[in-house]
Amino acid sequence: MMFAFISIAIFFMMEGISWCTHKYVMHGFGWFLHEDHHQPRYDGFEKNDVFFVIFAIPSMLLFYFSSVPGFSYLAAIGLGILGYGIAYFLVHDVLIHQRFKWFKKTNNRYLKGLRKAHMIHHKNMKKEESKCFGMLFVPFKYFEKSKRIQRKNTA
Repeated sequence: MMFAFISIAIFFMMEGISWCTHKYVMHGFGWFLHEDHHQPRYDGFEKNDVFFVIFAIPSMLLFYFSSVPGFSYLAAIGLGILGYGIAYFLVHDVLIHQRFKWFKKTNNRYLKGLRKAHMIHHKNMKKEESKCFGMLFVPFKYFEKSKRIQRKNTA
């Protein structure tokens, strides 16, 4: 039970870590790696994909060191990070940017709101003045806009 609690707590904490990393690292000293992600059209791999590896390393190390007796909670932390990485990949690369054409467009209000917030983030192609650095939790106003648009389309 504690293992699951730790994993879930870490999953949710990763949104805050991801937000801070996106705002202060990717749009800070790591901009040289993130900049190509803000270009109007990109295909294949981009320098920004290095961040996926950077985030995966702690998870892999935690799984490795969890084999030491008495440190099994490290696997729970690693699992939380891994879970967030999978969710991030599915939402960001598959759903939002459609780098992989696995799913058709959705009418789900939550997913539409996430996509809208991320598109607002990409409106600015510069290092400064960006908005919406979150991935899974974004301001409610983007869900409301999505809701109004959905109502307008069904009326």
